[in-house]
Amino acid sequence: MPNVLAFAETRGGELRKVALESVTAARKLADGQGGEVHAMALGAPGIGAKADQLGRHGADVVLVVEHPALAQHSAEVAAATVAARVKQGGYDAVIFSASAQGKDLAPRVAAKLGVPMGSDVLAFQRSGGGIEIKHSGYASKVIHTLMLTASPAVLSMRPGAVAPAENPRSGRVEAVQPAMDPGSAKVVVKETVPGRVGRPDLGEAPVVVSGGRGLRAAENFRLVEELADAFGNAAVGCTRAVADDGWRPQSDQIGQTGRTVSPQLYIAVGISGAIQHLAGMRTAKTIVAVNRDKEAPIFKVADYGIVGDALEVVPALTAAVRDAKKGH
Repeated sequence: MPNVLAFAETRGGELRKVALESVTAARKLADGQGGEVHAMALGAPGIGAKADQLGRHGADVVLVVEHPALAQHSAEVAAATVAARVKQGGYDAVIFSASAQGKDLAPRVAAKLGVPMGSDVLAFQRSGGGIEIKHSGYASKVIHTLMLTASPAVLSMRPGAVAPAENPRSGRVEAVQPAMDPGSAKVVVKETVPGRVGRPDLGEAPVVVSGGRGLRAAENFRLVEELADAFGNAAVGCTRAVADDGWRPQSDQIGQTGRTVSPQLYIAVGISGAIQHLAGMRTAKTIVAVNRDKEAPIFKVADYGIVGDALEVVPALTAAVRDAKKGH
């Protein structure tokens, strides 16, 4: 009965949404195999209090690793501890998020275990003697189908590819010691500086409103902000050209050289749809595009398109969203 290990990412003493996504993905792999889902959470003393959330989302066992030095992410300690647990045996898959933290951690664990890994996975299923995964390539122009036959299979899931789902299990807590002295780590994170306060993270937001050069001037980006505010649960993104021009910080950039997002709704305002930008958002569940050029490439991937001047269309959209929310 092979078990599945999910790495439950934390930040600031709290579980991140991607932690629940990883546990949900692990539950999907474990179901039908007779195995258990074990979720590992590392953090400062007190992180074990979040174990019930992991249990509600499908964790049979929550492995809690608490140490004062783990208040900040330590890739060395986390990789050593995850790998040590896996080497104890009984796991045929290890699930991470393809977040910034997960991209740092998953390859380290795969290297320590001597197995290949599937990164930025969009979908997966058991097939034959391995796990079949879907992975985008060539700036998301193609979707690769790969088979991981090594055991354990190490996967990092694209944030948003799996929606967190409650599937209550016992979530019994097991205290685990770090596999190495956190004080001996060669790299120490001193501080994590949060991004924009008051908005969800780009990788976790259910709605992303993103703007491009079609807004014509930095001051017009307030229209994107106002539309995001109307939704109330939206993050704000931008294209590389906008970030390079200094209209928005680089941390807001979405695309091949920026963030990758998979929200339920992506609204592209004044974005032509260069392949580099599409690589970062085309897996969104629903895409709405606003552009004056009816031939803009963004319309080829959009579910809904509005041909018009963003400076006129976006205020109307904002008003419509506000009116719709008044009725709920």
